[in-house]
Amino acid sequence: MQVFLRRLQLASGLLMLTYLFLHLVNHALGIASLDLAGRGLVLALRLWRSTPGTIALYGAASIHFALALHTIYGRRHWALPAAEWIRLWAGLSLPMLLIRHAVTTRLASTLYGFEPDYERVIAVLLTSGTQGLQLALLAPGWIHGCLGVWFRLRHYAWARRVKPALQAFMILLPLLSAAGFIRMMRAVEGTNRLPLRADPTLVAHRFALDAWRHNLLTLYFALIGSALILGQLRNGLERRRLRRDSRGGITS
Repeated sequence: MQVFLRRLQLASGLLMLTYLFLHLVNHALGIASLDLAGRGLVLALRLWRSTPGTIALYGAASIHFALALHTIYGRRHWALPAAEWIRLWAGLSLPMLLIRHAVTTRLASTLYGFEPDYERVIAVLLTSGTQGLQLALLAPGWIHGCLGVWFRLRHYAWARRVKPALQAFMILLPLLSAAGFIRMMRAVEGTNRLPLRADPTLVAHRFALDAWRHNLLTLYFALIGSALILGQLRNGLERRRLRRDSRGGITS
């Protein structure tokens, strides 16, 4: 069962890492032009909003999160190496950033007909002052996924030989993505439609979307906290049982 769960975790993680990779590449296309990045976004939406793409992506995310809760609950100690702490921080912080983005784009599109393109999304970010959040959005997930893959590959000699190239790729792609996104922001700011105004669809449904963000974040923190607390309670009960059994053995 443990082997099966590890393979399931790896498969779901690789699918989400593929999603992040394509998203970062799409942002990086903005270095060339806003139009080129927009065409890439259309292809990405066709892929991930198709029925198979939606099932695969959200299924992988649900499985990976459920396995993360299982790991938190089952952990007997928290004396972890620094790389594991970084991986844990990156993995747990990604949903906090992603929930806001997903509500503004996918949920707003599904419920209220908001169709995202780079110009509309960037205008929303600029008018709300959250463009910095967008730049930081994908980095934690990318770091978490890359470290997870490396922990699987580091036992192979060929992987250790190409480690510098892998590290350079891990660092370079988010930097190119950030550069592309900044370039697109400047392109949108330079249009004749300034001053930018918030999208009327999002303004009309702002309170409903804010409620979705709040409820999803509350549920996320509740699940993480419950897994941690229940795991610690189980550890405490096990330690009490072991002490009781040891005293019973000494007495007998």
